[in-house]
Amino acid sequence: MHDFLPYAWFKGECVPFEEAKISIATHALHYGTGAFGGMRAIPDPENNNSFLLFRVDKHVKRLCQSAKLLLTDLDEGYVLDSLKTWLKANKPQKPIYIRPFVYTSDLGIAPRLHNIETDFFIYGLELGDYLSPEGVTCRISSWKRQEDSSLPLRGKISGAYITSSLAKTEAVNSGFDEALLMNSRGKISEASGMNLFIVRDGDLITPGVDHDILEGITRASVIEIAKYLNINVIERPVDKTELFIADEVFLTGTAAKITPIKQIECTEIKKNMPLMNLLRENLLLITENKSKDFAHWITSISIDR
Repeated sequence: MHDFLPYAWFKGECVPFEEAKISIATHALHYGTGAFGGMRAIPDPENNNSFLLFRVDKHVKRLCQSAKLLLTDLDEGYVLDSLKTWLKANKPQKPIYIRPFVYTSDLGIAPRLHNIETDFFIYGLELGDYLSPEGVTCRISSWKRQEDSSLPLRGKISGAYITSSLAKTEAVNSGFDEALLMNSRGKISEASGMNLFIVRDGDLITPGVDHDILEGITRASVIEIAKYLNINVIERPVDKTELFIADEVFLTGTAAKITPIKQIECTEIKKNMPLMNLLRENLLLITENKSKDFAHWITSISIDR
């Protein structure tokens, strides 16, 4: 049972969550012609009347870019204003996950992106740890990550997540927590909804954007933090066998934050992950607005309790 926040932003206003409903004939429901975002927000440890949003500008920009890939315009200012109004209406008490969604709202049966109505909504729920901070087990999925030539992978297009859903369920049903997907070239791409990092000989390595990954905001943030800490970062192809001999392996994502991988297939990964722990500690300080050098990543919104 999810603890959904009481209000949703729906058709240009805040309405009770239970009243934010769409028709069974909605175009996006049938064809996956929607795009979503995912943001975390936490109560400000220093101010009970404020909530802190992590890199909200980047999240809003990516959502609007995803909308563009669906041939629709979504204004960044409108999204941000809607988000603020929605947050103030809900007045949450605990850390939350926010799901904004742009979609083809027309009622019809033709798969298309022209001459069609679109709409935008926001809802949220209380969310602690999405994955265990102690670590997860992973298997290599039998499903392959799509190619950018067949789907616009630079956006979080809802229809693309059928592959993630298949891979996640395959992993769980075979006794693992998560799935790692390879791309069509046989290189590791990402997990079902997270980016992947490995550490080898002190270098932080992650598949590049040319390997059909989602350009994750947490991924980009970890890279920036690592460079700030003088850690050498390499974006390059990652082979399956590298996972089994790496010094550290971990996942990043808005929901997952930074999560260690403790086992891949039948191979246990080293438990000692000093570099990952350093990055995770720094990311936590930043999200709690306790880092002066990264204060510009945090947006404080007053919710007037």
